Amino acid sequence: MGVIRDHPELALFLCLALGYLVGKLRVGPITLGGICGTLIVSLLIGTRHVTVDDDVKTVFFALFIFSLGYLAGPQFFANLNRRSLRFLALCLIELVCVLGIAFGLAKAFDLDVGTASGILAGAATESAVVGTATEAIGKLDGLTSAQVSQYQGHVATAYTVCYLFGLVTIVLYTSQIMPMLLRINLADASRELWEKMRGGARGLEADEREALPGTVGRTYLVTLADGLRIGELKAVRAGRVTVEGVKRGSKLLDPSPDLELTLSDLVQLVGRRSWIIEAGREIGPETPSVPGLDTPLATRQVAVTEKATAGSTISQLERDHPEFLKDGVYVTDVLRNDQHLPASAETTVQRGDVLTLVGARAGLNKLVAKIGAVVKNDATDFIYLGLGIVAGSLLGQIVVRFGDIPMSLGTGGGCLVSGLLFGWFRSRKQTFGAFPPQAANTLKDLGLAVFIACTGLTAGPQAWPLLKEYGALLPFAGIAMVLVPATISLVVGRKLLRIEKPLLIGAIAGQQCSTPAITSITQVAQSSVPLLGYTITYALSNFLLPLTGPVLVGVLGSG
Repeated sequence: MGVIRDHPELALFLCLALGYLVGKLRVGPITLGGICGTLIVSLLIGTRHVTVDDDVKTVFFALFIFSLGYLAGPQFFANLNRRSLRFLALCLIELVCVLGIAFGLAKAFDLDVGTASGILAGAATESAVVGTATEAIGKLDGLTSAQVSQYQGHVATAYTVCYLFGLVTIVLYTSQIMPMLLRINLADASRELWEKMRGGARGLEADEREALPGTVGRTYLVTLADGLRIGELKAVRAGRVTVEGVKRGSKLLDPSPDLELTLSDLVQLVGRRSWIIEAGREIGPETPSVPGLDTPLATRQVAVTEKATAGSTISQLERDHPEFLKDGVYVTDVLRNDQHLPASAETTVQRGDVLTLVGARAGLNKLVAKIGAVVKNDATDFIYLGLGIVAGSLLGQIVVRFGDIPMSLGTGGGCLVSGLLFGWFRSRKQTFGAFPPQAANTLKDLGLAVFIACTGLTAGPQAWPLLKEYGALLPFAGIAMVLVPATISLVVGRKLLRIEKPLLIGAIAGQQCSTPAITSITQVAQSSVPLLGYTITYALSNFLLPLTGPVLVGVLGSG
């Protein structure tokens, strides 16, 4: 242990390695996750008085919180509209409940500001609150350095216990109990909603894939269309398929609308399967793939930047842009943050979404220029990243007083706001400020893990005394602060807001920012439909919940 004390970098990475190993342990549908595992391990190692410099914690927390804001920014601002107000109401219910319960427990049981903040962070299963609350405690007036250290240690310990019970509660409540309360089979309800969104088409099970892909290319031998021009074919004239190539003997011809087909020509068509089959009836029998005529379909990942497109369904998007049908281009995937949404006709497209478009290369390039920009995330723009964190740090230094209560965002809150803004600006054009999702997620996870490890190492000596003093209270708080807002949201969401049941269950997991919960929900639902509700509340709560830390610390600290 002496070697670890002398070389804190060993302790830090040992906490990460062992913590993520502990986080993989599974009990039924529940896994602790790497962050909670890291905190448990670091608390244990911290009891041996192993510490890491506080500046390390500050730097990595800034990286985490900025990356979090950057990833959530596009959807956060996209969801600030009238159509999303009903989901915003769920986030506000979460916000008011967790703050009210934490404040009530603090007054009823005379809790110190650190323990109350840890209960808030853990029960809300929002790790970012640990950072914002810890930072806010360090800025309270009238505390000695020993008190600051003690209270910050209490944040980590209370968070660990409450998180364990809060995590188990939200996972079981949303995935197992809520469907029973709503009197639905979640898998059947999700499938029915999916079919409704797709206009009656049957949805796929989680382990199913389409046996016949929707977008295809086929070749036909001309026996029925002798003498017809390409532009006179019904399916082509209706914009349902595109002619990508014509082979006459050994020559490849330009498939212009005026080209007249002759017997024995080979014609390659691209489009939706049903339309291709219909077009084949006009031309002649299908043939195997022809060398030199096998034009591959191109794929583009396009970030939606066109203002008029935001809020449109995929069906509306295809109607507003005839190039989809005219040039044979199809939406096959919708990526929002790091979640893949069903590319159904009724899926709403938001600014900043990344659409996967498949089709003939010429038509694809024309369409991309109209609706957005090709995503270029091959390298991180460190100029943009650095300026964003600098701006957030400066914003966090601003102090505003409400009476005798000093309030500031701190580095955490400031970097969260700047991350949201910088991520939003990036999403509007996608031609600057590249921060690849893989890189952003890596920095987010690494930043939080290192911050949590540093916090746990510091808090280790205070952990056992706090558990002996408040041991029974912490599990109760962890369970209550999940059940109360979730139950209220369930009632309000169904009775007043009329949110569809699978979407409502996903949205409640999102208001709690619980990735394990939505993972369990989608497994039970055997569908990604609940994700449509989750992504909205998750983006909003990711911004709102971290701000509760400084608010609670400010209110309790002033008292």
